[in-house]
Amino acid sequence: METLWFTSALWVGLALASSLISIRVGVSVALIEIVLGSFGGNLLGMAPNAWVNYLAGVGAILLTFLAGTEVDPAVVRKHFRSTMSIGAVGFLAPYLGVLGYAHYGLGWAWPQAQIAGIALSTTSVAVVYAVMVETGFNRAEMGKIILAGCFINDIGTVLALGVVFANYNLWLAAFAAATAVALWLVPRFIPWFFTLVRERVSEPEVKFLLLLLFLLGGLAALANSEAVLPAYLIGMALAPYFLKHKAVALRIRAMAFTLLTPFYFLKAGSLVKFETIAAAAGLIAVFLAVKMATKFAGIWPLTLAFRFKRREAMYTTLMMSTGLTFGTISALFGLTNGIVDQDQYTVLVAAVIGSAVVPTIIAQKWFQPEVEFSEDESAGRGSESRAEA
Repeated sequence: METLWFTSALWVGLALASSLISIRVGVSVALIEIVLGSFGGNLLGMAPNAWVNYLAGVGAILLTFLAGTEVDPAVVRKHFRSTMSIGAVGFLAPYLGVLGYAHYGLGWAWPQAQIAGIALSTTSVAVVYAVMVETGFNRAEMGKIILAGCFINDIGTVLALGVVFANYNLWLAAFAAATAVALWLVPRFIPWFFTLVRERVSEPEVKFLLLLLFLLGGLAALANSEAVLPAYLIGMALAPYFLKHKAVALRIRAMAFTLLTPFYFLKAGSLVKFETIAAAAGLIAVFLAVKMATKFAGIWPLTLAFRFKRREAMYTTLMMSTGLTFGTISALFGLTNGIVDQDQYTVLVAAVIGSAVVPTIIAQKWFQPEVEFSEDESAGRGSESRAEA
């Protein structure tokens, strides 16, 4: 029992250190947790066990659910053509490009190449959202289009992960039917139920959402799909409600980011092997280059077609080239299910981490555009700056 508590202290201690470093250097805490997790796994002997795997799994489900609740349907409707085009191509171009390189260039088997394509097809909503808020671009039309495009991109990633490796049997039919029913009922039931129970210390609202996500996650597992798929879709279905009523989402976020998601990202980092990174640095760089090149080939012409200025087009393309959360979820899915080995997993996660850092630095340092804000947007940006100060 003593060993269990000391082990818990080690994991939570690294989570705390990640938070402090993130505050100090201004980098996403998820990225820091992956990095410190890799040091823990390679130097401190940290290894995931049953309870770590469970907490990490719940963290992944809640993280994707919360990401879904951030989708603003009004923004998607207003910029439908641009967001759908940029988001869809942002997924398909790197998925097909990395898939082709892994299979035909490296000789990886199709399932392994598909995991590579899915893991490197993503954008990082967390990174992009943080940058948009910091710069105030989330209040400008360009920023709204980028954010909406990121969500559409990641829908493709999550659907691909859930569909490509599913078992096409009765369990898949049951899972699809249950998810469809939930997507229809939940937006109608949640407002009534939450009003009925109101805010209680026992948190019945959060418990109901956990019950729903766990039930759908169980059906997803039986269908050999991924529990993050229904979580993301349910989050999107509830986005209109949570955009108006943020209290429950904030309580779920506090629970998830305090205890659960650190275990997910630390676990993802602990499985990275330093010797593989040293031996395969060139391959990691090539995967990152293929992802960015295919993102540019797909998104850059679209931004020009939608009459973005050249600097805005470059900035948008670079931000859409980022990746982190869903990339690591996809790679870890491949490792957990025996599709990729640990060396392949390390290569993919290292490339994903690189895509969170390299495009963001380039975009912020050399291509940050001058965006004209309306009077209301400028007032809102000033309020945010004063609040941060």
